[in-house]
Amino acid sequence: MMEVKKPIFIIGTGRSGSTIFHYLFSYHPHTTWLTRYCDLYPDKSHYNRWAMQMLNWPLPLRYVRKLIYPSEAYHFWEHNCPGFSEPFRDLLKEDVTMYKKKALHKVMGAMLTPNRPRLLIKITGWPRLGFLKEVFPDAKFIHLYRDGRAVVNSLLHVDWWLGWQGTEKWGEGPLSPERMAKWEKYHQSFVALAAISWEILLEAQEKAQQLIPPEDILQIRYEDFCVNTTQTLQQAMTFSEMDWTANIEATVRQIPVKSTDYKWKEDLTAEQQWILNDCLHDTLQKYGYV
Repeated sequence: MMEVKKPIFIIGTGRSGSTIFHYLFSYHPHTTWLTRYCDLYPDKSHYNRWAMQMLNWPLPLRYVRKLIYPSEAYHFWEHNCPGFSEPFRDLLKEDVTMYKKKALHKVMGAMLTPNRPRLLIKITGWPRLGFLKEVFPDAKFIHLYRDGRAVVNSLLHVDWWLGWQGTEKWGEGPLSPERMAKWEKYHQSFVALAAISWEILLEAQEKAQQLIPPEDILQIRYEDFCVNTTQTLQQAMTFSEMDWTANIEATVRQIPVKSTDYKWKEDLTAEQQWILNDCLHDTLQKYGYV
């Protein structure tokens, strides 16, 4: 088992472009990441190590990557760290037990290979920064954020968003009196509720990162990533203390990244667009989207 050193965590609210960013970053030949085998066999981390080793075999990479690709692997997380995958609030350093810390170091270390010594993991939803920094003190974090209107529109079209069941089951905990009043203002609109969800997770991110040394977290705007994909990835790898090579650049340039921020204007009615803009006005302005 190898020692986990300077793991890299890609975090975001979800629907923020972190999947394609993680996918492209995973082409770095020195990274180990969670695959679908972690979900299928959460108690057999050596299967994931074998998958990482297979990536270094002299096989056409485009075919191997159809079988081996990055996953958030929440079944794996829940098996090895109960409560991690769906907490009703953000996870803090105070939530870390010695048992969980030892267990995560053991299972993550068992996945690493000499050729792939850097752990690269994507996590969405609650940032869990305090928890992860307590487990891995030398961790690096890359936070992707995106126009909240595009995030909300995307949430409304995925089958795993639980807002349809109300705030008792949606995963972001009970609404404060102020947020409940805000939701009622829009007659309990699901568009407004998804918007409030985005704000809650962003606020949790802002609060959590105050306790992280500035040099350990990098902020990346999804829209900038789409316009300058190669430069943004190079910046992220430099921040992560990873080499940038011509081979990585050539691979990245073959995979197109296109912004889909415009879709919220096509998918939502004029009334829903008004609710979205009105509900999120202050946060959108804060992040430079209006």
